[in-house]
Amino acid sequence: MSSTQPEVLLQHASESVDHRAVVAARLLAADAVERARSGHPGTAIALAPVATLLFQKHLRHDPTRPDWAGRDRFVLSCGHASILLYTQLFLTGYDVTLDDLKEFRTLGSRTPGHPEYGHTAGVETTTGPLGQGLATAVGMAMGFAHERATFDADAAQGQSPFDRRVWVLASDGDLQEGLSYEAGALAGRFGLDNLTVIYDDNDIQIEGGTALTSVEDAAARFGAQGWHVDRVELAADGDVDVDGLDRVLSAGGPAGKPRLVILKSQIAFPAPTAVGTAGSHGAPLGAAEIAGLRDAMGVTDAPFEIADEVLSYTRSAVDRGVSARLRWEDRFEEWASADADRADAHRRFTERTLPEGLLAQLPVYSSGASVATRDASGAAIQAIAASVPALWGGSADLAEPNRTEIKNGGSFLPEISGLGDRAGRNIHWGVREHAMASAMNGIALSGGWRIFAGTFLVFSDYQRPAIRLAALMGLPVTYIWSHDSVALGQDGPTHQPIEHLASLRAIPGFSVVRPADANETVAAWHAILHKDGPTGLVLGRQGVPVLPLPLDRVRSGVERGAYAVNDVADPDVIVIATGSELALALEAATAKAADGLKVRVVSMPSREWFAAQDAAYREEVLPESVTARVIVEAAASFGWHDIAGRDGLIVGIDEFGVSAPADQALVARGMTPARVLAAIDESVRLADR
Repeated sequence: MSSTQPEVLLQHASESVDHRAVVAARLLAADAVERARSGHPGTAIALAPVATLLFQKHLRHDPTRPDWAGRDRFVLSCGHASILLYTQLFLTGYDVTLDDLKEFRTLGSRTPGHPEYGHTAGVETTTGPLGQGLATAVGMAMGFAHERATFDADAAQGQSPFDRRVWVLASDGDLQEGLSYEAGALAGRFGLDNLTVIYDDNDIQIEGGTALTSVEDAAARFGAQGWHVDRVELAADGDVDVDGLDRVLSAGGPAGKPRLVILKSQIAFPAPTAVGTAGSHGAPLGAAEIAGLRDAMGVTDAPFEIADEVLSYTRSAVDRGVSARLRWEDRFEEWASADADRADAHRRFTERTLPEGLLAQLPVYSSGASVATRDASGAAIQAIAASVPALWGGSADLAEPNRTEIKNGGSFLPEISGLGDRAGRNIHWGVREHAMASAMNGIALSGGWRIFAGTFLVFSDYQRPAIRLAALMGLPVTYIWSHDSVALGQDGPTHQPIEHLASLRAIPGFSVVRPADANETVAAWHAILHKDGPTGLVLGRQGVPVLPLPLDRVRSGVERGAYAVNDVADPDVIVIATGSELALALEAATAKAADGLKVRVVSMPSREWFAAQDAAYREEVLPESVTARVIVEAAASFGWHDIAGRDGLIVGIDEFGVSAPADQALVARGMTPARVLAAIDESVRLADR
């Protein structure tokens, strides 16, 4: 046991009962997959001894309190082997029943095909897309390290209530995903010695042996990234060497290095003919093979039958977990009583409580000034950071153009680097957008952090799998995406986003916010802090005019997702715009007003926030009777047709951009007053038919 593991949670019981617990785990996995006629039995059968060792000895957890703050975290990065996790949750006494195992992969069950956070007690994060669990675990380890440094930096190693470990089971597929390279580099640079990854090196993938795809030396790779690496070879009987693994995990690793344990296994061991075969990866073994598995293990138990003695043994994890939790609570109480102010700050952190009067501390901009929304966001970050210690973040090597640096916040780095410390509030992600987004999920899952991270909007493509998981889990993470249109100019079409807003808006449970000016941007930040779920804040590089609008109207309107910016009752036509194009819409409306046409201009910074409003408010802003509508946004028109309606037109950009100065690029792609005016005329004509 490493010095950072507070206590050993298991005194070895008799080998026979211990062995029977592993046999039970193997058979439960095989039987559940067979009953479902679907699943991934091979890994779950082979790694049952590993999972049993972790859940019975090395993982600090309390099955009766799966939300206990002092627990370790277990992440099954190879989420396809979910039945491996579910069997341990059942065996150790979580709120997972034998019936739940029997309902594996069925509609509405608590044991879905891949682990889902918030759905099954004991599941710490949603996994399945390979590499995501590993990268999310890096974020969890970061969150724990930052929490310890923020609230208990002076405690000796292993003596703080904030000393927790993150344990990961990962597969060949996890390590082959490019995401794992990014995540591995981050863990090494940040010196995350609270992270242990067990790599199931079984030489098999769906298409056959791993030799078909790789000659990589995983030990050399992770060693080069700053990890401590151990190997555990097969036992003499061909099974995993669980005793050898136990010795390695108990010995721990050096301070300042994450740990990788390369564990040799044979997929589906000890099934008689399926062992070591690609076919055992993702399909039921079949009744005959499972009968052979029972024979190989010397048991005659019926499917889902488990002896009371075995269940009593595995459920002893409850008593150990409760005892560990009570000891931790005593330690936490001792810590809290030593400094009431510090304890209160931690309570507010845990509850994500915002300070009173925060709104009054945010910047306000005078109308007529020209301010880039990325600059207004940067100013908002400084103001929020001064009052909300839980706010931290960074950029993918773009802190200056994204305006994400927290001034005087320090850098999140190990002290030995000489460049920062674990309490630093600026994360230097490097050019690793995917791991950045995945680790944000882990940070949000680790505690009360308000985590943000920035890059250019066009590079949100690299982040999409992690964004999707954030939406699935409803995590309060904030993506800052600057350089939001062709107006970024001469970097050209490779850096000019076109289809990105539409594709991001298509993600269920995700909110896209594109503010029109500096005051809308600040209001958006304030609203984000008060909303649940993930948000993308889309910002411009170029200066845009601060609109002459009452501040309360802006704040209320942004929070609701859309609002009328000019006082036009009974309009003939409605022009709806987002971001920098709101100024263009207002210019066109002014011109048409001179012709006697009543034009209402609506700012719609967030379609998702607007859709969440009641029908009365939506009708107030966009009355159904007004079918003459024009949408103005410097992005793909896809996704706007429902709001445009039968008579509406969309002034957007449905082709890639062009390398030119910003003003020329906008004209070249049709973002002009003349085009908006023509669209207004045509929409009115269509509505009058």
